[in-house]
Parts: sequence; C-alpha cells; structure tokens
Amino acid sequence: MGKKRKIVVLTGAGMSAESGLRTFRDSNGLWEGHDVMEVASPQGFYRNPELVLEFYNQRRRQLLEVSPNAGHIALAALEKEFDVSIVTQNVDNLHEQAGSCHVVHLHGELLKVRSTADESYVLEWKKDLVLGDLDNNGNQLRPHIVWFGEMVPMLQTAVEITVQADILIVIGTSMQVYPAASLINYVARDTPIYFIDPKPSVNPREFENLTVMSMTATEGVPALVAELTS
Repeated sequence: MGKKRKIVVLTGAGMSAESGLRTFRDSNGLWEGHDVMEVASPQGFYRNPELVLEFYNQRRRQLLEVSPNAGHIALAALEKEFDVSIVTQNVDNLHEQAGSCHVVHLHGELLKVRSTADESYVLEWKKDLVLGDLDNNGNQLRPHIVWFGEMVPMLQTAVEITVQADILIVIGTSMQVYPAASLINYVARDTPIYFIDPKPSVNPREFENLTVMSMTATEGVPALVAELTS
C-alpha cells in the first residue's frame, strides 16, 4: 500500500456556523454587541477583565451545547483514504469531536485557558473562568485565545503543514483574515485547490487549479469528500 496523499484543509467561521455557533462578528463590526477590541485584545482584557472573561464564558457555554455538523463529519471520514491535516481559525473543538486527528488551531482554543504570566501554562477548561482563577504561582488565568495584536504561535506549524499539500481545501473563510489568509500562497502552483463557501470571495483567475463550490459547509464538504473518495 502506497503513501497516502496529503490533504490540507483550511477552515473558518463558516465551518462551524451550521452547528449553531455564531460567526465572528456581524456586518457593523460588533461581536455579540461588543466592539471587537473590547473583548478580543490584551488592552480590552487589561481594562475590563470581567467583561472579557464573561464574553468567553458565554462562547464556551454555547460550544458545550452544539455538535459537529455534516461538514465536520465528512472531513473526519477523509482520513480513511488520505493523510489529512486541518488548520482552523476556529476556537471550537468540533473538528476533534467529529473525529479528525490532526487539527492545528491558529487562534487558540475555547476549551483551554492559560496563565497571564506564562504562555506555556495551559489547562483544559470547560467551566466558567472568573477573576481569582489562578495558576500555580498566583497569576490570573485567561482564555487560551489569540487576541488582536498578539503573535500567532501556531502559524509556522501551519505553514510547514500547508507546503506539504497535494490537495488544498478551503472551507467557510473569507481568506481576508491575516496571517491565516496567507497560507494559500504556500502550496505549489499546480496544487488543486477547492474553495467551499456560499459567498466565495476568491478570484478564480489568481489560481491555476481552483474549483469554487458556492455551497455551505454541510452541502459542499460531503459532496467534495464523495468526489475525492469515489
């Protein structure tokens, strides 16, 4: 049996939206009624940590009530025939719940927290996080989320994975969020790229082997997986 071909999947908010998770922000830039910088920046956390902690507590509670959708499940099934790595902008764990084994979270993980003083001190966390929840040295814990203005520590790992792609699949992301959007430039020019999004924002002329599927994740991903595994 030969080596499995490598599929790299880039996923964004549209991947999880159909599971009932609200997408990142609405058209006026507000996120659940908050200015994004209030709840997703180090400065916002410094100014009003209780607001930020409660914002993520609500996201975490919501995540614990939803399930992977048909798109997540179809991607997990791809692993039977391909070597699949998923690079996601999403902070939920729905890919893992569906059974995907190799998932890189560019923007952090909602079900983890970390020390405000030591980035390597990370804990699994499913309950609310409040002021007074501390690490072993008495430092406040914070969401394990990459906020605006912070480094994206998993970016280099994501680049190293993306350059290996025999096939690239992009699902539910506008490809406008940098540095994640730059990943598409790391695949070889002749690599087949599939772009699944109901309102695709990619220019087909920019890429040689681009197939655009103007569908939601729950429609497009199972259709593409059926095609790739037939």
